[in-house]
Amino acid sequence: MPLARRILLLLLVALPALARSAPEPSVIGTWMLVSATSTDENGKGGRALYGKNPSGMLIYNADGTMSAVISYDGRKRLSVVDREAAPAAERAEAFASFIAYAGRYRLTGNRIAHHVEVGSVQNWVGTDLTRDLEVTGDRLTLRTPPTRIGSQLQIVELVWERARPTK
Repeated sequence: MPLARRILLLLLVALPALARSAPEPSVIGTWMLVSATSTDENGKGGRALYGKNPSGMLIYNADGTMSAVISYDGRKRLSVVDREAAPAAERAEAFASFIAYAGRYRLTGNRIAHHVEVGSVQNWVGTDLTRDLEVTGDRLTLRTPPTRIGSQLQIVELVWERARPTK
C-alpha cells in the first residue's frame, strides 16, 4: 500500500477520535469580575445587577474545586469593627450585598455546574448551580438559566477576565 494511502487511512481513523477528545476551554485559574447584567427571559433589560462596578473573584482549580465571591458596588462599612455587635439592619444589608460559595465543579461542553458545599446562602448548599459557559481569549462568560430574582424570571450574565499572575 502506498505511503499516501496509509497516511490517508490513518487520518480517517484518527480524526473522529481526535474530535471527540478535543480539549474543553481552560477555565482553570483566577478570574476577576468585569460585569454582571440581567435580562428578562425575552432578552429585555440588560440592567446592571450588582451595581455599576461590582467586584468579584472566581477560582477554578485543576483538582475540580472552585470558589466564587461577588461584592456589590457601593457596599457600606459596618459602624463597628465587631460584625456581631453591628446593628441588625447593617448586618442584613451586608449579607444582602455579598455572595460567596465554594465546592466542586464539573465542566461538560459549554456548560459548567458548581456543586455548592459551603455558601453565604445556605439554601444553595448541596445543590448544583449550572451555567452556560463561553471562553474567548482571557474572557469567561457565564449565563444562568432563567432564574427567579424578586418577582421576575431573569437570565444573569457574568463576564470575568483572567487575572494576570503577579511577578
